[in-house]
Amino acid sequence: MITKDIAGKLPSTFGVYIFKHKDEVLYVGKSINIKARVISHLENAPLDRKENLIVSQSDSIEHIITESEFKALLLESSLIKKYHPKYNIIWKDNKSYLYIKITKSEFPKVLLSRSEFDGKSTYFGPFSSVKVATNLINDIRHIFPFCTQITINRNPCFYSKIGLCHPCPNSIAKIKDKIKYNAEKKEYRKNIQKIIKILDGKVKPFIKNYYKQLKNVVREERFEDAIKIRSKILRLERLMHYPLSKNDFNIHIIEEPREELMKLLKPYFPDLTSLDRIEGYDISNLGQSFQVASMVVATLGRIDKSQYRKFKINNTGTNNDFERLREVIGRRFKQKWPIPSLLVIDGGRPQVKIISKTIKELSLNIPIIGIAKNPDRLIINYKNLPTLKPSQHNKGFNLIRQIRDESHRFARKYHLFLRGKDFLI
Repeated sequence: MITKDIAGKLPSTFGVYIFKHKDEVLYVGKSINIKARVISHLENAPLDRKENLIVSQSDSIEHIITESEFKALLLESSLIKKYHPKYNIIWKDNKSYLYIKITKSEFPKVLLSRSEFDGKSTYFGPFSSVKVATNLINDIRHIFPFCTQITINRNPCFYSKIGLCHPCPNSIAKIKDKIKYNAEKKEYRKNIQKIIKILDGKVKPFIKNYYKQLKNVVREERFEDAIKIRSKILRLERLMHYPLSKNDFNIHIIEEPREELMKLLKPYFPDLTSLDRIEGYDISNLGQSFQVASMVVATLGRIDKSQYRKFKINNTGTNNDFERLREVIGRRFKQKWPIPSLLVIDGGRPQVKIISKTIKELSLNIPIIGIAKNPDRLIINYKNLPTLKPSQHNKGFNLIRQIRDESHRFARKYHLFLRGKDFLI
């Protein structure tokens, strides 16, 4: 039988855990925190018959660490498919396995399915809940649009009007020019091939390619295209780094990111005693119009949207983000808002230097870090501005990433709001 002593030795990170009796696999699960999830199995065993059977019949537990919940989800699916564990066979809703199914038609469709393999389609899964599978394909659909209609009716579907089915097979079917028809069909099928790669776990090459595209379109001042590409990047990075569901959320997961972040930062900031309030900043300035900044906040290790603030840049004559950051930080600390434990700046050494100088001019002493990308790494406001590259599984590092991504999202949302208002005038 598995005990809390055994569970306590498991890692607190993304991955898959396997309950076994001798060589028989009884149950496979995934989690954003293996240790916390297994402990919850033990705590629920006296209250739930299925949990009791899993725990009482197991004599060992194995685990496999992954770099994200998305990778854990894919690994969990492959292990269930391989071993058919008896306590995974039927989920809590007493229905059969749930799959993402991609048909092999002229215009392949992406569907949720509980049917077994039909020999004609490609299947991914099984998945533990409709919610997880639906969230996954919804994110993917915003990156690579696809059709869900079983039959072609020659009228553009609703989703084509909002960009989630493009090119729409119903529209393609009406094209009489054979060359154009084949080109549109080829584009649609390319999207399907990309979706298959994502569901195989091949996410990083797409992120890298989109960053290259982003640089090119910004250089060419194609700002509408830049906004679309940045949105796709954020969705792909969310797949790589953050939970698809909140099923594993508990007090341990709240505490652990702060504890791990404290361990990373304490050698550089010995006076750091808490990380109760972390503020993250980002500038959104696709062009000289509508320059804005965001301040996002994590309170006690959790994203706290009630504390978010947005800034419209007053000094629109400046051409660099450094001066914009200086302005925003100066305005922020004129407010009677709580003083943060830590400032997180989107950027590298130059951004950290300018904010450090600004904070000193304000006679404040607040730890500052930057988060640079490609690859993600931390820049510490300490002697010679050292760079830290923590493990991908480090909860503290991932909290900073989450703050960075939230600051991107919130700044972009405000930027688009102001642009939208201007378009309506």
